[in-house]
Amino acid sequence: MVDDENCIMKDEQLLRYSRQIMLPNFDVAGQEKLLAANVLVVGLGGLGCPVAIYLAAAGVGHLTLADHDQVELDNLPRQIAHVTANIGRNKAESAREMLLALNPHTRITVITERLAGEKLQQAVALSSAVVDCTDNFSTRYALNKACVQSKVPLISGAAIRMEGQISVFDSRSPNSPCYQCLYEEGQDADLSCAENGVIAPLTGLIGSIQALECIKVLADCGTTLSGRLLLIDSFSMQIREMRLQKNQTCPVCHD
Repeated sequence: MVDDENCIMKDEQLLRYSRQIMLPNFDVAGQEKLLAANVLVVGLGGLGCPVAIYLAAAGVGHLTLADHDQVELDNLPRQIAHVTANIGRNKAESAREMLLALNPHTRITVITERLAGEKLQQAVALSSAVVDCTDNFSTRYALNKACVQSKVPLISGAAIRMEGQISVFDSRSPNSPCYQCLYEEGQDADLSCAENGVIAPLTGLIGSIQALECIKVLADCGTTLSGRLLLIDSFSMQIREMRLQKNQTCPVCHD
């Protein structure tokens, strides 16, 4: 009986993910890699919501959602995993509810406290990839250091006003730059959506690209944004790309 149930589950998964499996560079092997993966999503706001939704829908086997904040009314235009009835609830818990309704086969762990120190390091070390969807630089630098130490790929995104950027920092490659190669600690302005505003669909666009890059990293397919920074100006709808070089004096990733 158990074997029969497992066969049914396997058939259901083949049907659920059939449009991905039929891709020649993805195939069953790519889907199996997603099912075996554990992705840490830090921040369940404007970026983290579409990231988590698409990773759950695509069949990532285990998602760890980390956010200490609560859902507020002015979050709802862009934070699409949350609904009006969940105002006041923790964002990670709110997102978990929505994701399980979308894909009940995805295992979801929630972290409802601010990730820092040894807990952050442990969460990163247990992950196949980390998606940084935060809007504060202290957390970004901490995540970057933890990912470099544990050699876990970091998919970084940011959106402010009508501009966004995405890159992949893959410390498994000795030539890959890290986040601090791009932004030296202490040089960033502490910008946030709360202080500067953001157009809602832009966060969906950046988050969707982050999810796509994460899937490519996990399935080892396609060409990722490692060593490249994608810059999107949604006001003029112009997309630019910058090449990133490893900083040979970087205090985080330079040996």
